[in-house]
Amino acid sequence: MSNSHQQPLVFDLPDGNRIPCLGLGTWKAEPGQISGVVEQAIELGYRHVDCAAVYMNEKEIGTAFHRVLSNGTVKREDLFVTSKLWNTCHRPEHVVQACKQTLADLQLDYLDLYLIHWPFAWEYCGLPLNENTWKGVDNTGDICFDHGVTLQQTWAAMESLVDQGLVRSIGVSNYGLAELHDIVSYARIRPVVNQIEVHPLNTRAEHKREAEKLGIRIEAYSPLGSGTLGVLRDETIQNLAKKYRATPAQICLAWNIQRGCVVLPKSVSPERLRENLEATSLRLDENDMERINQLDRALLACDMRTYWPYPVPEEALRPERLLRAS
Repeated sequence: MSNSHQQPLVFDLPDGNRIPCLGLGTWKAEPGQISGVVEQAIELGYRHVDCAAVYMNEKEIGTAFHRVLSNGTVKREDLFVTSKLWNTCHRPEHVVQACKQTLADLQLDYLDLYLIHWPFAWEYCGLPLNENTWKGVDNTGDICFDHGVTLQQTWAAMESLVDQGLVRSIGVSNYGLAELHDIVSYARIRPVVNQIEVHPLNTRAEHKREAEKLGIRIEAYSPLGSGTLGVLRDETIQNLAKKYRATPAQICLAWNIQRGCVVLPKSVSPERLRENLEATSLRLDENDMERINQLDRALLACDMRTYWPYPVPEEALRPERLLRAS
């Protein structure tokens, strides 16, 4: 891989905190595997780990954190740890309980970033989250939504977590532009990030521009798309990989980082973990950045619209713009 300029390893957040531009994604990690992967990633140089209660692996990740902190591999202040509030815990009293459960599972005293995972509430089914408590369904099999709590009430409870010192920064995930404009209208502490799906086949350019106007940085999950989307097989991406002597994944990650997005790729392979980390030092020229920008087809690797209680008013989620990958 050839590169000419070192990419910044951290981005500034609007609340004064700083976030590493690349983090380790932990969604859909195989049970019994993620602890070793997290430990290995930290040993390689990763300092940002993205977690969520609903991934149901935070206890395993906590074991890794305990090991690397106990053996002196890193200090707590060197790590940036994110977790997310699940849909069943939107009521204020459950927000605090859920955060404390996550902290206990991760064996940490505080989180660097805590996100509302989705902008809607489901009925509370208990903690900790497991296969029986992550969602409740009625007798027809439909998810039971909780209409007795508002996003504003949930956000106020998130703000209280900052006041209590349980979290350093707070943000959101999977919010559309309407939800972002809504939250900044009432927030005492504004969200510092919105974590959404972003990759070359779904650049979310309009969303990114509008979010930045509100002072909200974008975090990109699924930054490599998925195997069915074929992001890494795209001809333009392949050609740029040859030009820069990089892997297609490194091209995709470098493009997003260069746009100012935090990227959260997942890998269990030591070689891929290392390659993803090296992408932070790759810089693409502006013409090549624009070539990737033009690949946008509004394709989603993670289309969760069936879980939403209302139509999604988001430009990249309009059904008429959703294309099926060939």
